[in-house]
Amino acid sequence: MRALLTLALVPTLFAATPALQIVNPVLSQMDGGAPDPPGFEHVPGEIVWFTCRIAGYTRNENEKVQLRYSVQAFDPQGIPLDEIFQNEMTVEVGPQDKDWLPKIATSLALPPLAPPGDYKIVVKAEDLLAKTSTEFAYPFKVRGKAVEPSPTLIVRNFQFFRDEDGTRPAEKPDYHPGDGVFAKFDITGFKYGDRNKVDVSYVTSVIAPSGKVMWTQPEPAAEQSESFYPKRYVPATMGINLTPTIKPGEYTIAVAVKDAIGGQTYEAKFPFTVQ
Repeated sequence: MRALLTLALVPTLFAATPALQIVNPVLSQMDGGAPDPPGFEHVPGEIVWFTCRIAGYTRNENEKVQLRYSVQAFDPQGIPLDEIFQNEMTVEVGPQDKDWLPKIATSLALPPLAPPGDYKIVVKAEDLLAKTSTEFAYPFKVRGKAVEPSPTLIVRNFQFFRDEDGTRPAEKPDYHPGDGVFAKFDITGFKYGDRNKVDVSYVTSVIAPSGKVMWTQPEPAAEQSESFYPKRYVPATMGINLTPTIKPGEYTIAVAVKDAIGGQTYEAKFPFTVQ
């Protein structure tokens, strides 16, 4: 998260707002952009921009202002999206500048696999001269992919597709000789290491009606990464091309998953038909 504290001239009446408070919050899709309309939903991986101002601060006999503030965003479960940003400022504000309000401007990147739901940006400010503080939570929504959590390693949302870049799953996993068979699924229930490290790998195979393994991935596909925000699931894919001479029948895609950090393994099978 990047943040910048500046002073901006904004009309206000301190007599009407004597207490320290956060005012004029704005969330936007771009720096200096228009505020989000009511009900707007952001998407995972997006960069969002948030601004607000601090009102009701005090000045000492030397016309100086001393403020401290922090900004942090949280997901629907209250898990922070990034490290907290904290800053402190001392600035001289003369009598002619009595209407100036400090401005907090921050940008943050939503996690690529952020779940859907109601999020919030929490701003805390402290007037170091008056020994007063305030806190403000700004809500916003994210339209993400929901993957049901699991206490143990598991494959969820296995879906067949008819092309590699397809976005609409096949209504029935029925294929013909020479077709491409593609699948997408999610792996969850793995354990985390230090700094939310993930070490998950998987191998897919195709099994004939006789039970014979026809094809197996040459090498496991692996996800090894660290992040401040915990990765909720690992998206996975596989694809093969059926030979023109393959015999009709019910075939199976077998998925074998390994969680190296948690010492877990999981296997599942998903049938499809060659007509």
